[in-house]
Amino acid sequence: MTARSTRSAGAPCRVDTFQPDPRAAMDFYGPLFGWSFDDPAPMPSGLDGDYFIARLGGQPVAGIGQAPASSRPSWNTHIRVDDIGLSLVRAEQAGGRLLAGPFGAGSGAALAVVADSTGVPFILEESGRGDEAVLADVPDSWAMSSLHTTDIEAAASFYGTMFGWELDSVPDAGFALWRLSGDVVAVVTATDGVAVPPHWSVNFAVRDADALAEHAAALGGTILLPPMTTPGFRNAVIGDPQGAFIAVSAPAG
Repeated sequence: MTARSTRSAGAPCRVDTFQPDPRAAMDFYGPLFGWSFDDPAPMPSGLDGDYFIARLGGQPVAGIGQAPASSRPSWNTHIRVDDIGLSLVRAEQAGGRLLAGPFGAGSGAALAVVADSTGVPFILEESGRGDEAVLADVPDSWAMSSLHTTDIEAAASFYGTMFGWELDSVPDAGFALWRLSGDVVAVVTATDGVAVPPHWSVNFAVRDADALAEHAAALGGTILLPPMTTPGFRNAVIGDPQGAFIAVSAPAG
């Protein structure tokens, strides 16, 4: 199993979902991925409701929390920073803006919701020393986050300034890779903003995308993109019963 470090500054460090009914979301994602959940903890300071850590084989894989009354259910990508105050200044200088926070979250941690220079939200996270590494890149865990944007050039400038990310084009693939110090940290894809709204999507690794999609439908989810084969992978996009969605990918064949 692979544990993705929460202490790698400038890289996506974990994902979570904010839902109108967190326990209903647990009833969907728990059976879907085989996750168990910790007892509820408070949402970050300044937010109401409970937050649940999801675990796979005893290791944290994601979180499910209470969505604010005015927001839609969504999956969120957190990006690790060493100093959230300085990062917020840098984000504003790069054309982004603060949407919410900063909020306290556990031992010395702070979170802030930021929109990048193209308007796509994500979460900055300054982690405390007690954080556990997040399990990733194994079946039923987070594999990668992907930025869908209407302006790749503007996004490249923003994330390059913020985190030192560099674009690595993949010929004839329809997407590019974000790299930090040579390591792939995310994916970027162009969208017209109509068929696919600009957003950060979250992709989970699975053993069998077709079986997973069938299971999701049986649990009350919807299939937004039926399983399809791309080079090396079998992929699907699934909506949960409250309206948040995820991508899933299994090795082809």
